[in-house]
Amino acid sequence: MSQSNIAGKVVIITGASSGLGEATARLLARAGAQVVLGARRLERLDQIVAEIAAEGGQAIAVQTDVTRREDLEALAAAGVEKFGRIDVLVNNAGTMPLAPINKLRVDEWDRMIDINIKGVLYGVAAVLPSFEAQNSGHIINISSVAGIKVFAPIGSVYSATKFAVRAIAEGLRSEIGHNIRSTIISPGAVESELKHHTCDSDTAEVVKGFYQANQISSDSVARAIAYAIEQPQDVDINEIVIRPTVQEF
Repeated sequence: MSQSNIAGKVVIITGASSGLGEATARLLARAGAQVVLGARRLERLDQIVAEIAAEGGQAIAVQTDVTRREDLEALAAAGVEKFGRIDVLVNNAGTMPLAPINKLRVDEWDRMIDINIKGVLYGVAAVLPSFEAQNSGHIINISSVAGIKVFAPIGSVYSATKFAVRAIAEGLRSEIGHNIRSTIISPGAVESELKHHTCDSDTAEVVKGFYQANQISSDSVARAIAYAIEQPQDVDINEIVIRPTVQEF
C-alpha cells in the first residue's frame, strides 16, 4: 500500500460501527489516515476509536443516523473541527432487508430508500461544498453486485436502491470537475451485518445459506477502498466490483 497517499488524509466513514466500515476505519488508520467515524451505536464507535488510538492511530466518533441530514452535516463539521479538513467520504452505511415484492414489506422499502439512497445524498451534500472550495476531494460510494444485476426474486427493491447509488456516483463523476474523484465499490457477499437485516423468515433462511456458501472477509473491501484512495490525484478509480471467487451471482 502506498501509505504516502493515504497518510494525513481525513476520511469520513459512515456505518463505521461494524463490517466494511469498521474494517476500513482500522485499515486506513493503520496507513496514517485520520478517520471520522459515524454510526448510530456510539458505544461501539467509541470502542473502535480507543482501539485505533491504542495502535497509534487518530480517530473520532460521532453518533450519526444517515437518514437525518443534520447528522451528516454534524459529522462533517466534527471532522473539520478536529482535523482541519475533509479529504474523503466513504458512504458505507446501508441496510438490506430482503423479501419478494409481493410480501409488500413497504416499511422496509421506505427504510432502504431512506438509508441507501437519501443517506448517500445527504453525505454528498455534507462534503461537496468544502470539496469544491478546496478543489479536491474523493467520494466513495458503496453499491453492490445487486446494483449491477437485479437480485430477484428476493432483492428487487434493494437492487433498485443500489442501482440508484451507481447512478449518483456516475453522475457525480461527470458533474463535479477534474479534481474531485468519484468511486463506486460494488461488493458481493462479504461478512457484515447486512445478512442479519432480513426479517421475512422464509427469505432469511435463503440469505443465511447464501452467505455461508459465499462470503469473504470485510477486509477484502477495505483493501479495495484503500487502493482507490492511495492513487495519485490525477488517477480516479471509478469502479471496483469485488466478489468471492465462488459466487455466481
